[in-house]
Parts: sequence; C-alpha cells; structure tokens
Amino acid sequence: MQKTTQKTTQKTTQKTVLVTGGSSGIGLAIVKRFVSSGCRVFNLDIQNSEQGIFVRCDMTDHHAVSTCIADIASQQGIDVLICNAGKHLSANIEDTDEATLLAMFNLNVKGAYSATKACLPHMKQRGGSIIYIASEQALVAKSNSFAYNLSKHALASMAKTTAIDYAKYNIRANAVCPGTIETPLYHAAIDRYCETSGADKNAVHAEEAKLQPLGRIGQADEVAAMVQFLASDDASFITGSLQVIDGGYSAQ
Repeated sequence: MQKTTQKTTQKTTQKTVLVTGGSSGIGLAIVKRFVSSGCRVFNLDIQNSEQGIFVRCDMTDHHAVSTCIADIASQQGIDVLICNAGKHLSANIEDTDEATLLAMFNLNVKGAYSATKACLPHMKQRGGSIIYIASEQALVAKSNSFAYNLSKHALASMAKTTAIDYAKYNIRANAVCPGTIETPLYHAAIDRYCETSGADKNAVHAEEAKLQPLGRIGQADEVAAMVQFLASDDASFITGSLQVIDGGYSAQ
C-alpha cells in the first residue's frame, strides 16, 4: 500500500513541460535535461526526435499550435513553456527582402506568440513558467544580423510584458539570452561562411572562441541548465528578466 501511495504522489507532482523546436541544438539539450529530471516533456517540432514526447507541429501555423497545445493541456495541464523554435539569418537590412523578414518573424516571433497565447488560459488556473530563448542580440548588435536581431528583441519584450500582465496569476516569464553556442545551427553558419570566403573552419572556430572573454564557445547543455533553473521553484521570485549566458561577450 505504501508503494502505491508513493507512485500516486509522484504522478500528481510530475511537471508537464512544452518545448518548441526541441529536436536539435539548444532545444534538444533542454528536452533531455527536463526528461532526466522526471518531467513529462512534449517536443513540438517538425523534425522527428526520440527525446521526450514528440508532437509534429509547425510553429508558423497559429491554428495548428493552438490545437496541439489545447489537446495536451486538456489531458496533462501545462506547467512550463519553453519557446525555443527559431532560425538564424546573416544579412543586413538591404539584403533582407520582405518575404525573408516575414518568414523570420513567423517562426521566431509568431511561433512564440501562438504558443504563449495557447498556454496562458491553462496556466492561469495554477501558475506556470514561460521561458523564451532569445539571444545576447536582444542586448547588443552584431553585423549582418538585422532580421535575427530584431526577432530576438521581440522575444525579450514578450518576456517582460507577459511577466507584468500575468504576475497576478503566479505566471512567471523570462528570457534566456545565449551568446555563441556550439550547435548544428552554429556549425551550419560557419560552414556557409567558409564556403563563400574560403576560410579554414578550424581557424574560424578558434577566432570565434577568442571573441568570448572566457575564451571558448558555450555549450547547449549550459543553456539548458539555466532554463531548468528558471523553471524551478528556486527561481520563484524571478520574472520579467533577461538572463544572459554568453561568456561575457555583451559585457565588453
């Protein structure tokens, strides 16, 4: 009888976590970390993954996101939402056409908007934590990063306004602002640069590391650790914040 009671308690207290874009890079590291801590983790992505509970969902489709989250919430409730889905683009404003700008915002910003709007009615019933994966570019500018920089500023703003509007429901909202992190997205960007410039990839990687005061590139699991902390009860008085994890880059 005692064992049965323990199992029931564990099931009741198990947190339900939603991660958008959790099939690779920082998102995958986040999914793995929450799964390892015993959470029920749903990964909303278009790319298959064996980590967590994979749910195929196009984050640029507002109706699909709303339907998907409503279905999960009706069965499990929602404790934590992590808006990670996004893409990168290297281009200045003149080299960014309207279609490219809209595509960037459809995923990076509208995807987070759709997920947040769908989760809030359920979180209002018992509180929750929303975490946006922004960038150190929400604080500083980088060259050839017009649309990406703009979208990350939008996520930082979303964290602040949501924190203020929903604090009365015990819903916390924060943004994590990673710097240069070694992910498939990072390597793809380096590869593209090397293809067009003829530079050596190892040399470029080493130069990127030198740009960071700590002298190295960050790792996805380091970002995931911060996200896990912000979602925990240990961070219960943290809301509306921009948490920078960039090896000191933005402090220069």
